[in-house]
Amino acid sequence: MIEIRKVENRKDLTQFIDFHYDLYEGNEYNVPNLFSDEMATLDKEKNAAFDFCEAEYFMAYKDGKMVGRVAAIINHRANVKWKCKAVRFGWIDFIDDREVSRALMDAVEQWGREHGMEEVIGPLGFTDFDPEGMLIWGFDQLGTMATIYNFAYYPEHFEAMGGFEKDNDYVEYKMYVPDTVPEKYTRLAEMIEKRYNLHVKKLSKKDVFEGGYGKKVLDIINQTFQDLYGYSQLSDKQIDQYVNTYFRYADLNLITVIEDWNADKKICAVGITIPSLSHALQKCRRGRLFPFGWWHLLRAIKWHKTEGVDLLLMGVLPEYRKKGANALMFSDLIPRYQAYGFKWGESQVEMEDNAGVQSQWEYLNPVMHKRRRCYKKVIK
Repeated sequence: MIEIRKVENRKDLTQFIDFHYDLYEGNEYNVPNLFSDEMATLDKEKNAAFDFCEAEYFMAYKDGKMVGRVAAIINHRANVKWKCKAVRFGWIDFIDDREVSRALMDAVEQWGREHGMEEVIGPLGFTDFDPEGMLIWGFDQLGTMATIYNFAYYPEHFEAMGGFEKDNDYVEYKMYVPDTVPEKYTRLAEMIEKRYNLHVKKLSKKDVFEGGYGKKVLDIINQTFQDLYGYSQLSDKQIDQYVNTYFRYADLNLITVIEDWNADKKICAVGITIPSLSHALQKCRRGRLFPFGWWHLLRAIKWHKTEGVDLLLMGVLPEYRKKGANALMFSDLIPRYQAYGFKWGESQVEMEDNAGVQSQWEYLNPVMHKRRRCYKKVIK
């Protein structure tokens, strides 16, 4: 018999978060998030997404032991944009017991129906800035900070449940940092600067926090991502939260902004990349910074003691995509990767049919090495 309990207080929420660390302890491919980041995201008083979202968290117990968890989320802003009544599921983990996974999804479906929802979709978070998509291929590949890792039996459970179907697939690419900047990028970059008057802008902390560039960069992400699967616009409150949380620690050498000098230095493209924190996060015991987790993260962030770089967010305004703005970004970033000693890069999740995004990797020897899926089920 499976018992489902709601998260009622901070102690429950701690247990909800800790279950992932317990289930994946010692796994060589899973990259756990920091406990503090998970708590900040799931705390209904702290996450600005709760201005337009509501959620309930469920824990599954069998014989008195916790055996699964899931978050049920309604993003009202996304539902209005996409003209649907969807309850999302995210933060889903469970032991290899189909009664457990079924009970968790039953809880999500029931909560969704009670709130007038007509379909279940996921895994998704509150917004696109949360991990999304269930891994269905690439279980022997190292995860990243921004994505979900799950055991191979997860999709098997969903396929066996009945009613769930593919709603969207994402793919991820691994690329290798070349010894020299590909000639295609350098020639294009020179031509773009002369023909279109587009130029690289490197940011300073003053630019980000006093010059308004932090907000401008995330506004570009809002515009370039607006038509992607399930996306909901970041609010001003969320943008302020992300700027204050992440830009404060970012290596600005690895962030490139492209400006149009014919349009009063309007930002037309942005590339946000970070040193890969995968191995460092694996060394943070149960997602905690203490006693030694902070040291491993500092080595990766400050001294670049990592071989990889995560291409976290790459956005180009639609009217500039055919002008080759991405070539300008890579002609600036690749020499920096070389100087830091990075050997490979990893894209984040991309819709499988987004040929425009995938084409920008063609000169970096890309290898598609992971695939993940969002499922959908009608529950009305």
